[in-house]
Amino acid sequence: MKPPRVVGMAGTIVVSINGVIGSGIFALPAFLFAAAGSFSPIAILIFACLYGSALAIIAKLSTVFRQSGGAQLYAEHAFGPAVGFQVGWLSLVANMSGAAANFHVLLSYLAAIFPFFADPAIRLATIAILIAAFTGLSISGTARSVGAVAVGTVLKLAPILLLVLIGFAQNGVPTEVSLPAFSELESIALLLAFAFSGCDIAVYAAGEVKNPRKTIMRSMFLTLGGVAVFYVLVQWAYIAAAPDASALDIPLAALGEEVLGPTGSLMVSLAAIFSIATLQINIFVAVPRLIYGMARRGLLPHVFAFVSQRFKTPAVAIGAYGGVIAALSLSGTFEILATLLVSAEQIGFLAVIAAFVTMWKRDDAGLRAATDARWAVIVVVATGYIGWLLSQLSLEDVWRAAGMLAVGLALFFLAKRGAVKQDGIDLPESREQGA
Repeated sequence: MKPPRVVGMAGTIVVSINGVIGSGIFALPAFLFAAAGSFSPIAILIFACLYGSALAIIAKLSTVFRQSGGAQLYAEHAFGPAVGFQVGWLSLVANMSGAAANFHVLLSYLAAIFPFFADPAIRLATIAILIAAFTGLSISGTARSVGAVAVGTVLKLAPILLLVLIGFAQNGVPTEVSLPAFSELESIALLLAFAFSGCDIAVYAAGEVKNPRKTIMRSMFLTLGGVAVFYVLVQWAYIAAAPDASALDIPLAALGEEVLGPTGSLMVSLAAIFSIATLQINIFVAVPRLIYGMARRGLLPHVFAFVSQRFKTPAVAIGAYGGVIAALSLSGTFEILATLLVSAEQIGFLAVIAAFVTMWKRDDAGLRAATDARWAVIVVVATGYIGWLLSQLSLEDVWRAAGMLAVGLALFFLAKRGAVKQDGIDLPESREQGA
């Protein structure tokens, strides 16, 4: 039994948007303005295009596959189970540590409004309750979970857009632009990479998307364009209002204070709570499908492929994911893994680019006929962009990623115990590789 395909275009866009817009937007404006000044809105668009080159390759490959897994699935098909497992393992470690960290950020915002949550014991108890609630919601049905994400999306974006509109009405739209030094743009490279990361999260759950070979590709580009415009509007409004520059940690709250006084600051704080909570629900919906897909293809123990008869969701994969998040959140060990988030995504992108080139050479599923000379340019730009981002990582980050890969290799052999291969990798119209 497999989960049914219940997520349409609107649901896929909602999932993608909430893979991108989470806690980062509440700190982004001040750091961007400090590094790039009035050029920062243009810097956002430049990075959106660069990120889009890498996203385009994932989007193109999403038109070939119908199963859950994303980059892990593509790497597995192109290079075999061992490489596919490593890509999946890195993705899971990064996503789990990021999710664990976000629960602590969420409680910090709650405590700022309701001091009751500042007590350490209450803080940990609240995190445990939230994880249990999000796990239960995700298990209870995919359509219900995506509906909750859609509601959260409105609650988190509406206050910010209202502040932006009021800010423009009060202060106008900035028109002056000063070019920054290239070194200043380099300093925000990883920040902007993080700001756009997660746009491909819907591919993790492609097995539950209606007509995924068309839906996912379109949703990715609609999401990237919409998020880029949203970021630019917020950045422009921040520059126009010129709020307290010393409030680097809470720039949107400072913007709200400048525009609407204490009411504006409270609006932003509530939007932050809804934003991070919605991001967490979204992660609980999408990422466990990666575990489920790997189990179906024999890369993880068979138990993770179990699908609830009642709810039609991969209940064991979701429950296991929630259990690991709880362990990381309550123990605090996520802190040593959280820095893997950007590096893991870039390694995943490199694996996808290599998979795309390999599949093109083999003409898997007629991929060669479906691409033209423009894709050679896209591959070169994407590879250069990812290589540049990786060069911005510290040596400590590199060693940490290498250590996770070593652990992943050991786990690959251990995970075979209890694994049962139920699925192959489906290509369109039953065409096998090399056909």
